[in-house]
Amino acid sequence: MSIPSVMTRRVVTVQMDDSLAVVREIFEASGFHHLLVVEDEKLVGVLSDRDYLKAISPFIDSISERIRDRATLDRKVHQIMSRDLITLKITDTMVRAIGLFNQHKISCLPVIDEFDKPVGIVSWRDIFRYFGASVEKRR
Repeated sequence: MSIPSVMTRRVVTVQMDDSLAVVREIFEASGFHHLLVVEDEKLVGVLSDRDYLKAISPFIDSISERIRDRATLDRKVHQIMSRDLITLKITDTMVRAIGLFNQHKISCLPVIDEFDKPVGIVSWRDIFRYFGASVEKRR
């Protein structure tokens, strides 16, 4: 079972100096849970929807919203992204991916090429989807 058979190839990236307002638009439009942070096309970080939600004011878009709440959207990606990258290569196996998910308690694994350029992403949901489809085929 290979990584290309389960990874999402549509990679959405942001830059380190993008604002959280940009991130918000992307999350709302894409439905993704993770954005890959790149600099000079190389992967340098990951930003999850949970990271984003922790960083912004809970009062945004509410009746209680204030200017300072809105200002949290001016923060930059590099201020809240995860920099400790745990990645997969395109040649890695699903067994390795599952091991990394279990060992590091993470929710996604960026897939990179030999130049550290992101070529895909694998989430635990992708793994479950793959095995769910395999079980259905056997019925």
